[in-house]
Amino acid sequence: MGLAVLTTAEDIAAILGARHADPFSVLGMHKVGSQLVIRAFVPGAEALVAVADDGLELALTCVAVDGFFEGLVPKRVEPFAYTLKASNQGGAWALRDPYAFGPVLGPVDDYLLVEGTHTALYERLGAHLIEHEGVAGVHFAVWAPNASRVSVVGDFNAWDGRRHTMRKRLDSGLWEIFAPGVGEGAAYKFEIISRHGTLLPLKADPFGFGAELRPSTASVVTRIDNFEWADDAHRSAHAGINPRRAPMAAYEVHLGSWMRGEGGRFLSWDELADKLVSYAVDLGFTHLELLPVSEHPLDASWGYQPIGLFAPSRRFGDPKGFARFVDHAHRAGLSVILDWVPAHFPTDIHGLAYFDGEALYEHPDPRKGFHPDWNTAIFDFGRREVANILAANALFWLDRYHIDALRVDAVASMLYLDYSRKPGEWLPNWDGTNDNRDAVAFLRRVNELVYGTQPGIMTIAEESTAWPGVSSPVDAGGLGFGFKWNMGWMHDTLDYMSREPIHRKHHHNEMTFGLLYAFTENFVLPLSHDEVVHGKGSLLGKMPGDDWQKFANLRAYYGFMWGHPGKKLLFMGQEFGQRAEWNFDQSLDWHLLAEASHRGVQTLIRDLNRVYRNTPALYARDCESDGFQWIVGGDAEQSVFAWLRFGAPGDQPVAVISNMTPVPRSSYRIGLPTAGRWIEILNSDASVYGGSGLGNGGDVLATDVPSHGFPASAELSLPPLATLYIRLA
Repeated sequence: MGLAVLTTAEDIAAILGARHADPFSVLGMHKVGSQLVIRAFVPGAEALVAVADDGLELALTCVAVDGFFEGLVPKRVEPFAYTLKASNQGGAWALRDPYAFGPVLGPVDDYLLVEGTHTALYERLGAHLIEHEGVAGVHFAVWAPNASRVSVVGDFNAWDGRRHTMRKRLDSGLWEIFAPGVGEGAAYKFEIISRHGTLLPLKADPFGFGAELRPSTASVVTRIDNFEWADDAHRSAHAGINPRRAPMAAYEVHLGSWMRGEGGRFLSWDELADKLVSYAVDLGFTHLELLPVSEHPLDASWGYQPIGLFAPSRRFGDPKGFARFVDHAHRAGLSVILDWVPAHFPTDIHGLAYFDGEALYEHPDPRKGFHPDWNTAIFDFGRREVANILAANALFWLDRYHIDALRVDAVASMLYLDYSRKPGEWLPNWDGTNDNRDAVAFLRRVNELVYGTQPGIMTIAEESTAWPGVSSPVDAGGLGFGFKWNMGWMHDTLDYMSREPIHRKHHHNEMTFGLLYAFTENFVLPLSHDEVVHGKGSLLGKMPGDDWQKFANLRAYYGFMWGHPGKKLLFMGQEFGQRAEWNFDQSLDWHLLAEASHRGVQTLIRDLNRVYRNTPALYARDCESDGFQWIVGGDAEQSVFAWLRFGAPGDQPVAVISNMTPVPRSSYRIGLPTAGRWIEILNSDASVYGGSGLGNGGDVLATDVPSHGFPASAELSLPPLATLYIRLA
């Protein structure tokens, strides 16, 4: 029987055109007076039967040739579950009607998102494989408050925006729908119409847990709640560690160019787990730091222009593979640091930019919402929902993927309203100041959440200015990070090392200046990817002199760095003296290890890490001034530096001595705190590293001859372009 009188022509037209404001009020099962009516929209169907779970069948009437059906339910007054059986000349199929299901989200979700305190937002938004009202399927949810209509489209509905038009939750701007029968691996996007009626380009899911391999851009339904972890021992051990007092030697890696497979293909997560983890463990590193793994469309961005904030890049396999990679690293004793990019995002049309037709994730004023350096959009940190989503993303990687630390990229660009902007291109605060107070509040909130909910983790800021208190607690007025990259130390020391040794005496302070502020923050000493790209050359290439001197300079510099207060970070390839600067589009030059000089640098890094990890004096007081004391800080004429490192009471002190000229120094006296035998535990000029083999025969004897303000002293032989470590026996 025809029931057009029960469904207005306007409602039918709106459903068929996917522009109905509330399709759930029309489609599905509803009471009309004292009777039940079932309405369904099934494009392509010529006949449609509703079959109750108890077997009752009801043939529905087609009241619009595009596939709109309806029918009264005889003799029943209570709603019931049903399946739709559709048919046409090509065959028959069965489906569950998404409009027969109630909502999954609740008012608490609305309230917490709007309030900006929904820390587990990733458990509610995105695509989740669930069983809802007794039926398996996928719950889709997205935030798009300015949209007039949102549909989820995918390979499960022929990318037809009419079939899964979503329910809008008016209080929060959330949209949701349960899609019965959709399974893992389905590709999908959101089809959005703006408040002004404009159909937008299809958008990937901001909370998508999986993604297609570029250049494809759809999100992929992915289950991430069933990983099998075996890293309890690692997580338990690190939960009680104070990172400031623990060794940290991080190996920074761009996964796409560390090593390639045959034909230049990317290695899989499992191959990386096997090759990269074992390599880093063999060299004695404590941490792997990964350039961003979040899905990104452009290889040349190295991951720093992410779109899939919740999806590990498909370049290396599926998300379960990434979980296995982290688990494998943990079981091998390596912690994993993830580069995290909350500062900005690219404007690709399938991404976050103008997501629902208006500025939503980005600040609406381009003076605060557009980044001129990178042609990217800047998040609106003052909008509670945006800050909530980013904070939830930080917690997501720590929670779901057991990441041990987040290194936050481009913090300086977040802190200053006038960062890289000319006068007139930025919007000052009401009092004329340039600090981005919304970003400051956001960073503090993230650090409070991370440290308050995730035992044993840490956050690290890439911050290149003198902003005070980056690594001070929030309650002491700081930003709350655990550590800060020491960019000043990096630039000063690299400038010094790039100079011919004969000129270094005029720039002695470039190596000593960092000690004036070394304990104002908890510092990481970074020799990062940014220093070996864009025409800067490799670290080896920066060193002056002939080939022997280049390698000797590099070894001496590494010895200086590992003995200097601060945690350590070295970018891949520099551990064996890569000659060419980094090329993100190809593998490292592993063939260089066939040469003894490159193997020597690699052996030195292995020994530096071993000595560092086994010698508390070299790490336990990295962030405290009582862990360091100059012995020789002013010998500019001979370009010699010497200092002491101390650990806890009872830890044997270590003296670090660097000779940054090619002239050997015999009988060079240094003061020491204690007379007795001091063991030479490292010499960067050892022949096994490719050096000349000069040194002190394994130990030196300190006598009660005062020098340099110390009660004892010893005469040392200082090899050319070399760093020595001696430890009290």
